[in-house]
Amino acid sequence: MVSLQKQSSQTAAVGFSADRLSSTLSLDASVSKVKGVSSVRERALAKMGIFTVRDLLNHFPRRYIDLSHIETIRSASINESCTVAATIHELTLKCPKPKMQLVEITLLDASGMMIVTCFRQPWLMNKLQKGMRVAVSGTMEFNYGYKRMTNPFIELLEDNQDAQHGFIVPVHGACESISTAHMRRLVRNALDALGAMQDPLPLELRCKYRLMSRQNAYETIHFPQTMASIADARRRLVYEELLLLELALMQNGARASKSEVATAHTTGGPCVRGLRNSLPFTLTQDQETAIREIFEHMAAPRVMNHLLLGDVGTGKTIVAAFALCAACDSSQQAAMMAPTEVLARQYAQSIGPLLDAQGVQWGILTGSTPASERAALLDALRAGECRVLFGTHALLQPDVVFQSCSLVVIDEQQRFGVDQRAVLLEKGKAPDALYLTATPIPRTLALALFGNLSLSYLRQRPHERAKRSTFVCSKDDAQRAYAAARQALERGEQVYVVCPLVGQSAKATKEARTALDDADYYEYESISIEDENDYSQVSIASASKKAQQLRAGVFFGFEVGLLHGKMSGQEKQAVMQQFREGKIQVLVATTVIEVGIDVANATLMIIEDADRFGLSQLHQLRGRVGRGEKSAQVFLVSGSSSEQATMRLRAMEACEDGFELASYDLSLRREGDILGNRQHGASSLKLVNVVRDGAYIEAAHADAQALLLKDAELHMPANKPLAWELHAIHKQSDTRVLGG
Repeated sequence: MVSLQKQSSQTAAVGFSADRLSSTLSLDASVSKVKGVSSVRERALAKMGIFTVRDLLNHFPRRYIDLSHIETIRSASINESCTVAATIHELTLKCPKPKMQLVEITLLDASGMMIVTCFRQPWLMNKLQKGMRVAVSGTMEFNYGYKRMTNPFIELLEDNQDAQHGFIVPVHGACESISTAHMRRLVRNALDALGAMQDPLPLELRCKYRLMSRQNAYETIHFPQTMASIADARRRLVYEELLLLELALMQNGARASKSEVATAHTTGGPCVRGLRNSLPFTLTQDQETAIREIFEHMAAPRVMNHLLLGDVGTGKTIVAAFALCAACDSSQQAAMMAPTEVLARQYAQSIGPLLDAQGVQWGILTGSTPASERAALLDALRAGECRVLFGTHALLQPDVVFQSCSLVVIDEQQRFGVDQRAVLLEKGKAPDALYLTATPIPRTLALALFGNLSLSYLRQRPHERAKRSTFVCSKDDAQRAYAAARQALERGEQVYVVCPLVGQSAKATKEARTALDDADYYEYESISIEDENDYSQVSIASASKKAQQLRAGVFFGFEVGLLHGKMSGQEKQAVMQQFREGKIQVLVATTVIEVGIDVANATLMIIEDADRFGLSQLHQLRGRVGRGEKSAQVFLVSGSSSEQATMRLRAMEACEDGFELASYDLSLRREGDILGNRQHGASSLKLVNVVRDGAYIEAAHADAQALLLKDAELHMPANKPLAWELHAIHKQSDTRVLGG
């Protein structure tokens, strides 16, 4: 496929045999080198993200049709999945309504007749003919007097494929220019041309887990002889994907921390002791553990990269305050950045008095900070007088200069881009980094996403919260939610009404909804997209219009406020202050209130179009109520007719644990990429499912740590193939990021 060219000394040093080296290098050759890939097909493959032979081999089957177990039409059970081999007796193209075409196929075998209905596939009339033998795989139904299948997988049985002898058909993702059958042939051609590949996994690890070779794994997952063998092939490839990912994350983190010597912080100084003594409550065991783990990293003379994951209401803020005090005790400065001005000001209001009590000067910088106040604050920062600076993206401005910043705290870090986080870190000389997130990420996903970070979890709440109940209701039953809200207002309590978008048309909303489903990997919850016809039935709420309707309707006589992301910082601050003071009784808002808002008198929340949010986001939203001593209610109003969407929302009624909800949400997602090239510029994980493959993630993380502890640069002979594989993947990723 690709001739063996002169290799650099680095390549030669890997230690491959000549033939294995040739095959291994061929993995990263252009896919155009594969037999059968014309220029037209090369362009079609590129649109599918397939540029190299490696990409083609990593284009794994979406499913398999087991033709080794064939049912007759008569023996196939109703409402069960099965595969039937039969002969086409008749094909008919029908148009039951305008713009809807269906192909009806009558099939016969020795035991009887069945009908296959294929919607929106008129091209089947040209592909199939009477007398052809096909295998159809799907769920057998019975209606109108006949056994039927709707939109099954159809495999044309060629002369050399006698289904009665049995075989397994892989179903690869295809496109208009390349059918599933042709994609299968291209993969076969690639495997045949490659020959024996070098296995990147050290023999010790393959023996430890009894893994098949990479060559056998690729052969088996694409063209299995038995259904049972697929699991073994997948197990091998899943582990390899994860080990390479963990090694890359850990090596990148280690190299970044080697650049400069970090501050070895004092973690038991007067500021830390004073903070602990001044607390009017007892820290939870989780908080104590997190503080101890963070202090261990801060006290070391190397850069800390630590992620604090805490469910709603578990007290991340006070843990961050201890880290800020440790920086002050070390005669250093610290920065704490939040994604919104509302959250930044709330942190200043909650942490600021604690710092005041220790004699620590602090400030807050946002986009709405007056010019004169901003100038004075920046002068104090450069002089080292301002020890702790809270703020938003405004902290990233070039004129924000610290005298000596040794700690950066970034809250809701997934809301900032990689470049933004890097800009803030460059404000100091090798500063420690503490990342906070209220998005409950299960440990297995956290290891996959943040393998280069140390982790702490907060699950316990500092004190017993008031009882909070969650209810799911349809649009038709929404009056129940608003009646409960009216009753809460009459008791002197306050209410949130959350709407997904501000003043957008249904068409714009649909486009936004599609974009949400393709969200960055951090937003891993499955934001559901329903059937095309469902959009016409869903009334997408607009916060601005909703506020007007509520003022004149159900909440007449109460003050209704509006809060959304398009408002200026001063406007948001004014609205929130009025809501805290009780001057506004009903706050209609978008997800700008998702994190950080703490109003104890707010006891009821109504979330419109709740099916449009992921469970983790809904969990964070409902965390805004029930923060005092009064019991709280949350109503999830859904206009979706989807059974799956309703099932997801029902989980909110039964569960209050954010991590459990996150795991459930992950389990509903389709197989595929959990990383995303936009953020990482790295090869995507193709097979990993973070719920099902938790044990593999844990094992790969531990094995990567052990490998790098013994051989940080993977220079040992047994690790050289692994080093080469990492180099090849990294080089390919860089080429794509640069547009190569």
